[in-house]
Amino acid sequence: MYFFVGNLSFLDMSYTSVTIPKMLAKFLVNLDTISYTSCFTQMYVFLSLAATECLLLSIMAYDRYIAICSPLHYPTIMTRRLYASLSAVAWSGGFATPLTTIFLALKLPFCGPNIIHHYYCDHPPLLQLACANTSFNVAVGSSIGAFVILISFTLVVISYVRIISAILKITSHDGRKKTFSTCASHFAVVSIFFLPLIFMYVRPTASYSSDVDSLVAMLYTVLTPLMNPIIYSLRNKDIKEAFQKKISCKCGISNTL
Repeated sequence: MYFFVGNLSFLDMSYTSVTIPKMLAKFLVNLDTISYTSCFTQMYVFLSLAATECLLLSIMAYDRYIAICSPLHYPTIMTRRLYASLSAVAWSGGFATPLTTIFLALKLPFCGPNIIHHYYCDHPPLLQLACANTSFNVAVGSSIGAFVILISFTLVVISYVRIISAILKITSHDGRKKTFSTCASHFAVVSIFFLPLIFMYVRPTASYSSDVDSLVAMLYTVLTPLMNPIIYSLRNKDIKEAFQKKISCKCGISNTL
């Protein structure tokens, strides 16, 4: 499990490094310009990392399914070779997914004013700047995005349906509680990542709103990478004990004062 958590951690660091520095430069020093090449590079890397996270979360759900539903066979099924193979599939598939979308967007003419109503270069707001018919680009981009997001989310849901059914068969209350805790953190991560992503990319283009989209984008570009280490760290017994000691220490100081 921690092999995939390590991948997710590196992915989140890369994810935030693509958008947040430029966003902070705009907010703090009013540096709100970006070159044509940098904009498309940012969009490609961001979409690639988003697709990679979708695939990685579905793989992690499968890993939890094997661990809970076939615990005795887990070491023989989830070998190091399979870990590496699944991780390679997630990364290579993620970076291959947006290639067609980026290639089609590069062929569009941009006549100006080239003002993106978003805090980073994303596909839907970028298409609004093109002075040409973008219906084909929208159809291709939405189809690819919907395919990756919905397939990954469906695999996660199937895994968790089987996990929950297996947990309900456990007769011991402590056993159910312990088993559920092993996958609750991953389910929380999946929820705060996929739901905003589905709203953003799997909906009609007529419902696009720059203000709403920017707010929703904040959830999976800022909130999710922020919450992931907190959610996974709180499962660690040592971290929980240190956190409780810190809270009790502060409470003791406040009571003394």
